[in-house]
Amino acid sequence: MADTRLIQGRYRLLDLIGRGGMGEVWRARDESLGRRVAVKCLKPLSPGQDQSFTRVLRERFRREARVAAALQHRGVTVVHDFGEHDGVLYLVMELLEGRNLSQVLEDNKHHPLPVPDILDIAEQVAAALAYTHEQGIVHRDLKPANIMRLTDGSVKICDFGIARLGHDIGFTSRLTGTGIAMGTPHYMSPEQIGGEGVDQRSDLYSFGCVLYELATGAPPFDLDDAWAVLVGHRDTPPEPPRRHRAELPEFVEDLILGLLAKEPDERPNDARELARTIAAGRSGSAYVPTVVSPPVPGREEPSPRPSTGEAPLRPPAERPQQPPSREPRLPSWTRGMTTGHKASASLRTTPPDAAAGLTGEWIPRADARRPAAPVQAERPTPSPEALAALASRHNAGLSLGRLGRWDEAGEVHRAVAVEREHLLGPDHPDTLASLYEVGFTLSRTGRAADALAQYERVAQGRARTMGEGHPDTLAARQETAYVLGQLGRHFEAHQVYSAVLAQRERSMGPDHPDTLRCRHNLAFNLGRLGRLEDSYRMAHQVAAARARVLGANHPDTLVTRYEVAYALGQLGRWTEALQTYREVADARAQAIGPDHPDTLAARYEVGISLGRLGRSAEALTLYRDLVDDRTRVHGPAHPETLRARHGLGVNLGRLGRWEEALAEARDVCAIRERVLGPDHPDTLVSHREVAVGLGWLGRWADALTEYRRVAAARERVLGADPPDALASRNDEAHCLEQLGRSTEAVELYRRVAALRQRAGGQG
Repeated sequence: MADTRLIQGRYRLLDLIGRGGMGEVWRARDESLGRRVAVKCLKPLSPGQDQSFTRVLRERFRREARVAAALQHRGVTVVHDFGEHDGVLYLVMELLEGRNLSQVLEDNKHHPLPVPDILDIAEQVAAALAYTHEQGIVHRDLKPANIMRLTDGSVKICDFGIARLGHDIGFTSRLTGTGIAMGTPHYMSPEQIGGEGVDQRSDLYSFGCVLYELATGAPPFDLDDAWAVLVGHRDTPPEPPRRHRAELPEFVEDLILGLLAKEPDERPNDARELARTIAAGRSGSAYVPTVVSPPVPGREEPSPRPSTGEAPLRPPAERPQQPPSREPRLPSWTRGMTTGHKASASLRTTPPDAAAGLTGEWIPRADARRPAAPVQAERPTPSPEALAALASRHNAGLSLGRLGRWDEAGEVHRAVAVEREHLLGPDHPDTLASLYEVGFTLSRTGRAADALAQYERVAQGRARTMGEGHPDTLAARQETAYVLGQLGRHFEAHQVYSAVLAQRERSMGPDHPDTLRCRHNLAFNLGRLGRLEDSYRMAHQVAAARARVLGANHPDTLVTRYEVAYALGQLGRWTEALQTYREVADARAQAIGPDHPDTLAARYEVGISLGRLGRSAEALTLYRDLVDDRTRVHGPAHPETLRARHGLGVNLGRLGRWEEALAEARDVCAIRERVLGPDHPDTLVSHREVAVGLGWLGRWADALTEYRRVAAARERVLGADPPDALASRNDEAHCLEQLGRSTEAVELYRRVAALRQRAGGQG
């Protein structure tokens, strides 16, 4: 393999990364896409090798490739391709930059890792295992060497080399033949050692062994003799980790010992349950880490705009700043994720050892319009245990949100809200805090109208009990403005933002971070109202104020400079927009890392600006790199990866490379249709791009089919007279004209003109 250096005319082997029992792993370059990849090559078998064994081994490798290629999760290594070349089987994977946990332990001289790092790793691996187990896949060889911690702190499970589909009965016996259990002795479950059937709980046992080693510096049965290790797993209770490391939190020890139960039925049922246990333990008062990171700031700005100029929904505005949190730090991969912070009931200080993070003494305002004191007096005093349990469930809901599991998070918050209302009353700050989070999850799952109702209820309740100008009341009102924008009610959103801004300026001052945050959102909304000059001026002022107050490279300052660049582009000032986007991208790369989603978003906008300026060759190079990075960070089917690929295809067309542009558009379109749905706006944009390519290649009849498909879908979803629907019919008319069907084209042009005139008159 090393002699040929090129596999299938596409993958150029560069240097050897590692060598194991199955073969070699090479750092390589995909010559077709211009990206770096890892290529795993199965070790060639000697000519005298038993042919039946050869067939079994090849079957295992092919099965590994098919299973691994089907997995799409941020915690699992992405598989791009597989095949056979000159008798050698190969697997093409994303190239990971980091160290596996075995190397991490070696670097640490086999001393235990800090508790926050252990929990960070545990939460990420649990999420990845939950996903793979739900696909019916059991890893069967989970160990430190198969878990990578990347340079940005994210964690990925590698090498599903002996994974199998859980429902595929008998596959293991066909492959092993001799009955030898597959796996690594220090991390094998008792049922795996005994040759019994295994399911996802076997992986949980192996993961318990990994966590034991991270927590103590050695696996649970650290013996030189392999047979003694296997007997230990099968027959000997593991020594409690706190005997090796007294400062280890008790809940961490309980977690590990629960995973190491000899009987599968005594372990957690599944990895979802494990993830919930970890989240509850991290958020509870039983564990206070020695190092506490500040709360993760939410993003205010819109997500990267597609090339159509439409602005996808942005996450809600950031919550008011709270006193320093005593929660353990979030996993490093959640930095910058568009999630909500824990909503505080009021700006009181909770004692560090309080069992409940939100629940405490509550005294309603004396001037509240609805007297709450009598209602409160009639209620029996809830037990501290009940309040602590609700606080723990509330925080578990927040953790689900951080994992992007918004539907589940919403169910948790709704249930907690009902119980808090029963125990504490409808206007208790903790009840309102739960309802606030219900609104947040609804907003994140596209249910803006339902979110609006929740936020309005919270705002009214907080106004009654805390006052109109209380920061928590203003936070809820600001969220109502955000979801009004989601609903396209930008004028109403403008009114609410303006009122909130006036109160923030009076009570907090013009340069308070919350005031500046509200002004930023108001500037964004002005752009949606078409007041582009006003939007630009306000964003420019906010950027200057944030630079003065927070610093030029503070993430919030860069958020607003990003908005300034967008406004410049909307005004046609693309040279200035390009310069600003580049400065933001460079600053973000230094401040939050080159692979952070916000950094990648700014690079995407640099590509948009280059294309608008006619510099398509530069844009094409940028998009190739961006596709590579997005694929590595998010996976090949992630919407942002597909958006970058769409930009690549557009610029191929601008350079006259229409065959390549059409192929790229079709590929992106097929994936978007599968992942996002046939009527999703991004899918329709891709269908239109396919039509454009067909037209440039002179295939106007095929182009007409695509244009009509887009027009019909947009009319079905949006109605007949919105701008996008009219633009699609205009495309169709142009295509008819190219086909010589002038009468039909003229009739369609007239119909579009009439609809535009009617829409303008109604506006």
